[in-house]
Amino acid sequence: MAILAKALQPAKTQAIEETKKTFSEYNDFIFAEYRGLTVEQITALRNKLREHEAPLKVVKNNFARVAFEELKIENVADYLKGPTAVVMAKEDSNEAAKVLFDFAKDNQALVIKGGYIQNEIYDQAKIEAYSKVPGKKQLIAMLMSTINGPVQKLAATLQAYVDKKSAEGAN
Repeated sequence: MAILAKALQPAKTQAIEETKKTFSEYNDFIFAEYRGLTVEQITALRNKLREHEAPLKVVKNNFARVAFEELKIENVADYLKGPTAVVMAKEDSNEAAKVLFDFAKDNQALVIKGGYIQNEIYDQAKIEAYSKVPGKKQLIAMLMSTINGPVQKLAATLQAYVDKKSAEGAN
C-alpha cells in the first residue's frame, strides 16, 4: 500500500496524475533496477526499447505505487523498492523483456525484478521465460510460412508438369 499524505502538495498531485496518465496508456509493465548504469548505458537501453515501442520511465516509487493503485493494478508494490525503472508495452511485451535480458547480459548492473503482464504478476524467472517466447509478429510469420509451404510445393509440382509436357510437345 502506498504511503499517501493527508494533504498532498499540488506538484506531487500533478506528478501522480501524469504518471497515472502515462501508465494508463500501456497494458504491460516490467520493473528493473538500474543502479550502477551510466547515463550512456541507460540512453542506449532506452533507444533499443524504443525500437519495440516500449519506453523506459524512471518515476518516484511512491508516485508509481499510488498511480498503480488508482489504476487497479495490484501487487506491484514489491517491485517498487530501490531505484526502479518501469518499461511499458502495449503489445509484444516479450520483445521488450528480450531486450532487457540481452542488455543485462552485457551490463550486470541491470537487474530485472519482475513485471505485470496480461493482468498477471510475473516474477524474475517467469519474465525471463516469457522473454524467450516468440512475439506476435514472429508467430504470425511462422504461421504464414507453414500455410504457404504446401501451396508453394503444389505450384512447383504443377509448373514441373507443365514444363515436362511442353518439352514433350516440342519433341
